[in-house]
Amino acid sequence: MKKLLLALVAVSLLVLGCAKGQGAGKAEPKQLVVWSFTDEVKNMIDKYYGPAHPDVKTEYSLTPTDQFPNKLDPVLASGQGAPDVFALEAAFVRKYIESGLLLDITDVAEEVKSKMYEYPIKVGTYNGKVYGLSWQVTPGALFYRRSLAKKYLGTDDPAKVQEYFANLNKFLETAELLKQKSKGTCVVVSSIGDLFKPFQGARKQPWVVDGKLVIDPAMLAYMDIAKTLKDKGYEGRVGQWSEGWFAGMKGELKNEKGQLIEVFSYFLPTWGLHYVLKTNAPDTKGDWAMIQGPASYFWGGTWLAAYKGTKSPNLAKEFIKYLATSDEFLTKWAKDTGDMVSNKNVVNAIKDTYSEEFLGGQNHYAAFASMVDPIDGSLMQGTDQAIESLFNEAVTAYINGEKTKEKALEDFKAQVKNTLGIDS
Repeated sequence: MKKLLLALVAVSLLVLGCAKGQGAGKAEPKQLVVWSFTDEVKNMIDKYYGPAHPDVKTEYSLTPTDQFPNKLDPVLASGQGAPDVFALEAAFVRKYIESGLLLDITDVAEEVKSKMYEYPIKVGTYNGKVYGLSWQVTPGALFYRRSLAKKYLGTDDPAKVQEYFANLNKFLETAELLKQKSKGTCVVVSSIGDLFKPFQGARKQPWVVDGKLVIDPAMLAYMDIAKTLKDKGYEGRVGQWSEGWFAGMKGELKNEKGQLIEVFSYFLPTWGLHYVLKTNAPDTKGDWAMIQGPASYFWGGTWLAAYKGTKSPNLAKEFIKYLATSDEFLTKWAKDTGDMVSNKNVVNAIKDTYSEEFLGGQNHYAAFASMVDPIDGSLMQGTDQAIESLFNEAVTAYINGEKTKEKALEDFKAQVKNTLGIDS
């Protein structure tokens, strides 16, 4: 009997020892393999995380965005050569969040959620568990030319201009007003595609509900307004990211007759100010301002996630927690880069210190901060990219007169069923 008791005690101590070792992570390698498609993560490691964690060895790999999923998919599926931590772009983050291949980081999210903006956490959540966190928020705004606002609306005051774009009906009314006052030389936007993100953000339901395709009324309204913009000549008839789209920012867009076309505004998010407008239209500095426009939306962003089979789960969680939520790090990051961070404490502490010369002195940081809370991150799904590609094909066919609205929607539903197996 005595031998049996001693054996049970020994087994119990062994079990407790193993559990303690797993929970504390003492046996974990102090090294992380990190993959990304953006050099932002490398800068974070080199300048901030590394110096603050000299005992952790990080091995970093950068792959172009368009090649990143093809590199990541097979190693996550097989577990052979998978990175411990990786970055995920907004366009494909939900594919991985819903994959069942990521490390559950719900405990990290629960610990920090009171100081974080809600929508990035919702984007990283699936079936009640959090699998990804982002260090940034990317609310979208309407950027307009101050000189054109004064010329045609009588004011360039953002509060007054917002009244002209308070909702989607006002947006159309203002598009007509600009056309009338300019005698057809000023268009409200250069491209119909500029409106997709605001309408996407105005939805109340995601594309798939209970396994069925749902076309939210906002997307049907997008078809109607896109058709109206084209038929009435309210847009510049160029594609997003085309030469003409950029020419409009510089005041150099011309129509097919060689006549100059004024472009009143562009829908762009946080990064659009610094990396699109400022870099492509530097000579227009001071002639821009920003407002919310007709709807809340976001565009882009990067999330951090970990492989569920990582040998260093606790270290991976601490890495993500540091980069995505740390007050100290994100304060430095925001001040050094101008990035709009996802930590509300940091944003509230610094937002009133900004004045953007490109926007005529407007405080863009405070303006963007006011646009984050209404954004609904729960609308994003893993099938969005495929469904929206098919939907935009339907919209193009409709506005070009190739199909009626009913036929375009009928074909869209059939394509979703055929390609994704989702009934309507």
